[in-house]
Amino acid sequence: MERNPPDGTGPVHVPFGHVVANEKWRGSQLAQGMQGKIKLVFEDGLTPVDFYLSSRSCILYVTEADLVAGGSYRKRLVRVRNSSNLQGIVVVEKTQISEQYFPAIQKFTVLDLGMVLLPVANQMEASCLIIQLVQEQTKEPRKNPFLGRKQTLISEPALLRTVQQIPGVGKVKAPLLLQKFPSIQQLSNASIQELEQVVGQAVAQQIYVFFTQSR
Repeated sequence: MERNPPDGTGPVHVPFGHVVANEKWRGSQLAQGMQGKIKLVFEDGLTPVDFYLSSRSCILYVTEADLVAGGSYRKRLVRVRNSSNLQGIVVVEKTQISEQYFPAIQKFTVLDLGMVLLPVANQMEASCLIIQLVQEQTKEPRKNPFLGRKQTLISEPALLRTVQQIPGVGKVKAPLLLQKFPSIQQLSNASIQELEQVVGQAVAQQIYVFFTQSR
């Protein structure tokens, strides 16, 4: 497997349909939630990355403890953001304990760094989200949850929660958006005109800005 350069920001070879995980996650609830559904390969020396979804896209996971402890996570995010090799997705545990610290990391990640931020309630929810992202990339209809019935799509808690966190969306508009754009990728690529047909002009503008800042 290709090794990281000294700054730890890839590239790493990721077999099709696999996730390359930082060794520190071995035995974790997050890793256990993915096993049996996608293939995990554990590697040492992946810092600052937690999970590679492909050779160019990765997950940076910020735990409840990381948020409460302060801004030490920021260095990791900046290293990946400044890398020309990687597109980083930041997954953050938003819980009752860490909720008060969430606006700070949301502002830093989305507005300051222009990265995608996806909140989850716990590691099991995060494992579902990562599985969805990997399966979406493989584009295998048999395994792709985004190509199933719309009722099934909307019941996916991690995906629904993620869309609800987009500014201006909330619990009412999120299911409507998922009916029209049944994956994060499709939603992020939608034009303002397409979004307006579902949520109106003001919210469509907020969604469009949210995703264009992340590119």
